[in-house]
Amino acid sequence: MDLGDNVETGETESHTEPFYLPIPGGVPGRGEQEKLSGVVKNVHRKLRRKYREEGDFDKIWREHCKDEQTLSEYALAMKNLADNHWTKNCEGEGRIEWCRSVCQEYFLHGGMKRMVEKDEKSAALTTSLTTDSVSAHPYSTVPSSISNLGKMRLLDVGSCFNPFLKFDEFLTVGIDIVPAVESVYKCDFLNLQLQQPLQLASDAIEAFLRQLHNPIDTLPAQLFHVVVFSLLLSYFPSPYQRWICCKKAHELLELHGLLLIITPDSSHQNRHALMMRSWRVAVESLGFKRYKYVKYSHMHLIAFRKVSLATTSDLVSRNYPEMLYIPQDFHSNEEEEECADVPVQVRSEFEDDQMAWGFTELPDTPYDSDSGESQSSSVPGFHEQEDPILLHS
Repeated sequence: MDLGDNVETGETESHTEPFYLPIPGGVPGRGEQEKLSGVVKNVHRKLRRKYREEGDFDKIWREHCKDEQTLSEYALAMKNLADNHWTKNCEGEGRIEWCRSVCQEYFLHGGMKRMVEKDEKSAALTTSLTTDSVSAHPYSTVPSSISNLGKMRLLDVGSCFNPFLKFDEFLTVGIDIVPAVESVYKCDFLNLQLQQPLQLASDAIEAFLRQLHNPIDTLPAQLFHVVVFSLLLSYFPSPYQRWICCKKAHELLELHGLLLIITPDSSHQNRHALMMRSWRVAVESLGFKRYKYVKYSHMHLIAFRKVSLATTSDLVSRNYPEMLYIPQDFHSNEEEEECADVPVQVRSEFEDDQMAWGFTELPDTPYDSDSGESQSSSVPGFHEQEDPILLHS
């Protein structure tokens, strides 16, 4: 069976008759699901085509945000897919449950404290401190859990239908450019303005979040414990827009907070391993460390934890934004049109080898808490001057 990889909606397409176990009554809603998926994919293709032709992602995004009919159709299609199709398979609901379980393990069951202690011990070893010196730095500033400090404050970007609202342990703020339900706030995350952090107790911050007004144009920095990008980054036609999102997430998170990224990919485990390595280096350069990673059959799920308050300077000149690529970034408009009807492989094996060669000089990434690799404690080669675009909030 000739399968094509679809890294937009997480579906697998086929030219031939699909192989499946007989189910009485057939597969209900299959045609509707394909139609809804087509709405989603066509919006993505249109954005990428305009970006290739014009190159001005700011202008393209402003025009897109004004196209209310397209946005409404997109929001309704996504909600319909979530309500009537994704919830009927384990992975559709599984991505939300994965986010929940990672947050519970990290914030409520001691994961955060273990990771911070591990980092500090590793840092002490690299500076050749004695055992006595290491023990002289207590970890009392890092709580073993946040259960005594209130709910986990979670920002769901591109929320659409607010799937985390049903969990009592979260105080959820869902935002979207066109919300599909009333509980989601209207917000253009790319152009969200950030203010100084609130110097308030946890209960006062929770009260602040419960009284947000619609639409949201500004938010204080360091406000959330968790930021979720579920099927969000591949929406944007430019790697730099994905970069801006990750940088803004870093600014919105408290120290030791979690950024959870879910991006669709129907290919096998290692097909886009280079892309995932590239994403990891780019995101970690902002002041994150990877905490968890898993590949489902239709998506990648990655958890990053914020390990520094400041964003390192001059990352653009080192081409980190371009490292947040997706396979469709390499397609021409003609290839995009062909992909609309005929699924094709996104890159040949030779092209994968060429890409691998291009990444042989990537800087080492920081200590990876989920794999146990002990690498360089910081990404080398950063320049000291400040980039006003990156550092402006």
